[in-house]
Amino acid sequence: MRIAFVTDELPRPGTAGHLALNFAIIEWLQNLGHEVEVLLVGRRMSRAVERYGIVPVCGPHVRSFGAYVVAASPHVALRSAACALLRRLPAALAAKIRAMRHGADTVLGDFTSPADAAWCARYAARHPPDALLIDTIFRAPVLAASGLAGLNSVLITHDLFHRRHRALRSAGYRVQPAQLSREDEAVLAARARHIAAIQPEEAKILSLMCPAQNVFLLPMPATPAISPPGTGKLPGRLVFIGSASLPNLDGLRWFFTEVWPRLRGQGLTLDLIGNCGPALRSVPEGVTRLGRVENIAPLLHRASLAIAPLRVGSGLKIKLLDYARHGLFTVATPASLDGFAPDSASPFIEAKAPEQFARAILKQLASPPPPGIALAYIARHYGTGPSFAGLARALLPQMDRANLPAV
Repeated sequence: MRIAFVTDELPRPGTAGHLALNFAIIEWLQNLGHEVEVLLVGRRMSRAVERYGIVPVCGPHVRSFGAYVVAASPHVALRSAACALLRRLPAALAAKIRAMRHGADTVLGDFTSPADAAWCARYAARHPPDALLIDTIFRAPVLAASGLAGLNSVLITHDLFHRRHRALRSAGYRVQPAQLSREDEAVLAARARHIAAIQPEEAKILSLMCPAQNVFLLPMPATPAISPPGTGKLPGRLVFIGSASLPNLDGLRWFFTEVWPRLRGQGLTLDLIGNCGPALRSVPEGVTRLGRVENIAPLLHRASLAIAPLRVGSGLKIKLLDYARHGLFTVATPASLDGFAPDSASPFIEAKAPEQFARAILKQLASPPPPGIALAYIARHYGTGPSFAGLARALLPQMDRANLPAV
């Protein structure tokens, strides 16, 4: 079976949550013996030349040479160089430049252009896929192109963007696109034959928004990662993983202003993993900005507790699954916990007010629960079979029933 995956970012593990899920889908399909090709639309590349090599990549603005994906136009190369330069600037200056460029504090996504959608249609006519995987509603315009609407298609939503848009606007942030209503999102999502939601509440909402479509669950699978023998916890060590997205930065600023002062003098430290750290102008004493880390497992195995202080957002916070699969408990705000499987033995401790958040951290550190509780939660609810069963059924009749995962 040949599957085309339409996206504007190369799927990779260990980066942003949506890229990790896209990578997991590709890996699962490859393990079943299916052929996957990424159709890279838009002009978004982190570098003018990127080493990839996971699956073949083609697109209207790139060329592939073996394991390398290369910008095919000076415009794309210059844009990637400008993005690389921004990453080296002081965080406050880089954020100001981005806001001036976009006229917004945050960008939820860029819609695929008609020209790129037409390129996808021409490519599909020359190399017909058995199915299309569409990465978010921002790539859904591709399905309006002549010749693509009739293909078996699965929209991977990753989020209900109209809800995130509303939450960010309510918090006073400027958002791009400027308008995105529930009705707008319903029209875009309904272009696909099947719709994948990453958590149950969003699946119910999407079923109401798009009653003619097959809506199913596609949560991020998580494999328990047991700590190597002899690995000890560092007392008082907290950890947070996050990109430089506005919800992450907003949550960390709230945590440093409202919660961290209540923890002073307790011997606590905090590791910030990912681009969230460099994106902050300053951090309090005891906080270490590690940036992007190739292998986060040793850091998570040495940490005593994770935090998730997000105040706005939607979707499923995949970072919490990463914490749990490494045996960590997480103190989290209600906004961070939307969509997780309910369980009396959950590794997530909900805390809303600053004093409640601080108390929960100190209580967990004083009496750490065994890692096995978190690992068992992951095994019960987020195994590969249950996570991908709905996707397998959506790809029928092309996919051999014998290859369906057990549920």
